[in-house]
Amino acid sequence: MAATASFLLKSLFLMTNHRLFSYSVYSPANTTATTTRINSLRHNRRLLSLFPSASTSSLSSSPAESIQEPGEPGASDQARRTNVVQILEERGLLESLTGDTLRSACVDPTLSPLKVYCGFDPTAESLHLGNLLGIIVLSWFLRCGHSAVALLGGATGRVGDPSGKSLERPELDVHTLDKNTAGISSTIRQVLGRIAITDSSSFSILNNFDWWKDVKLLDFLREVGRFARVGTMISKESVRKRLESEQGMSYTEFTYQLLQGYDFVYLYKNERVNVQIGGSDQWGNITAGTELIRKILNSEDEEQKVAYGLTFPLLLKSDGTKFGKSEDGAIWLNPSMLSPYKFYQYFFTVPDADVVRFLKILTFLSMEEIGEIEWQMQGPGYVPNMAQRRLAEEVTRFVHGEAGLEEALKATEALRPGAETKLDWKTIEGIAEDVPSCSLAYDQVLSVLIVDLSVSTGLLESKSAARRLLKQGGLYLNNGRVDSESRKIEADDIVDGKVLLLSAGKKNKMVNLYL
Repeated sequence: MAATASFLLKSLFLMTNHRLFSYSVYSPANTTATTTRINSLRHNRRLLSLFPSASTSSLSSSPAESIQEPGEPGASDQARRTNVVQILEERGLLESLTGDTLRSACVDPTLSPLKVYCGFDPTAESLHLGNLLGIIVLSWFLRCGHSAVALLGGATGRVGDPSGKSLERPELDVHTLDKNTAGISSTIRQVLGRIAITDSSSFSILNNFDWWKDVKLLDFLREVGRFARVGTMISKESVRKRLESEQGMSYTEFTYQLLQGYDFVYLYKNERVNVQIGGSDQWGNITAGTELIRKILNSEDEEQKVAYGLTFPLLLKSDGTKFGKSEDGAIWLNPSMLSPYKFYQYFFTVPDADVVRFLKILTFLSMEEIGEIEWQMQGPGYVPNMAQRRLAEEVTRFVHGEAGLEEALKATEALRPGAETKLDWKTIEGIAEDVPSCSLAYDQVLSVLIVDLSVSTGLLESKSAARRLLKQGGLYLNNGRVDSESRKIEADDIVDGKVLLLSAGKKNKMVNLYL
């Protein structure tokens, strides 16, 4: 009966074609955005009240079921193209659109697949978690049969994007910019390369310095500047806020939106790119590009001169604060700046209030599977952190690949007090940079009481604290619980004659390296 009810509920939902989403539609004629919100939450609740045995995951089918064009047997891939806009909408990855026709354009069998780009300024040697949404949205376009371009801001990075900034960015020297560009390019190539592994031509990485390096100021003013309206530029939110601030805005930063806008013009004209994506704070820069395309490349055949912009929400926690900062700083995507283990652990500690939303935004799990996880979280038999573990696994695999995930899982197991995993030198060496460590001479360790060693290494503040923790069952040596105050370090305790691992509870670990 429950299965029948679930089927009926799902059928009713699909027939009514209700969806929960919010987006903005941009009008080039008056450069304003009209926000439209369609809310089917009450409708869904009424259906649930009729069929209480059906899970919430029944309210939405997987992308392949609900939004893929059916096509006829033997039809082309274009006829069966998946609606990427609707996928982004369902998963909470859609903030604004410059034109609602993008919905139909991405599935129209008479049109070529879209070519979308996202820009990344090389302000650091690695991208961070805040940049991950751009890569994920590009990935969804790739998964739905479109092409993607990651644009590195070798030129715009020298100016600095004022969007969301209260102060002007510090100027970076050429060497640093080149180093940052190489690091970011490597990360993007690895991540997107796994998505487009069957067709390496479906995505590319470009650097806007390649076309800006030869542009002269007078040429820029004549070919681009004369099409820009100062009133429109000043009205952009990113500019208006800075102009109203005490610090103000330099002319250099003021021109940023024209530089990024012309990037879109260049890519549209030379690379056939017709969609730009970015975070919600990029709305002004994106619309500057669509306006320039309309004005500079205006032709009689307007139907062929269509460029779109799409923004996604910034990555925020449920309390409204930014997601992507830890006590040690930014959550970097480059494994040389943040190990896969620490990356994994960051997602493993996501609060329950955020984990379902992050599963939708940051993973490629089907909405049905995510709905099932959400349903399990509300049940009495739910295993704590199960959803977080799935989130951490999926995001770590996406960013660092299977090898990175394996490294993270192995390190996590190795550092878990009471784990049955036998420690070896290679395992401990791999996690040495991720936990506090110290070095002692061999004779300073052998035959020393573990209670004393926990203090001399700095793991615990005093012997009384060590004894108290030991009695509570929270003091570990090489993941094995220490159950006696008279327990001393023996030769067999020193892993491969080099190291040992002391743990105080579940969080405080100290790797000891012996000379």
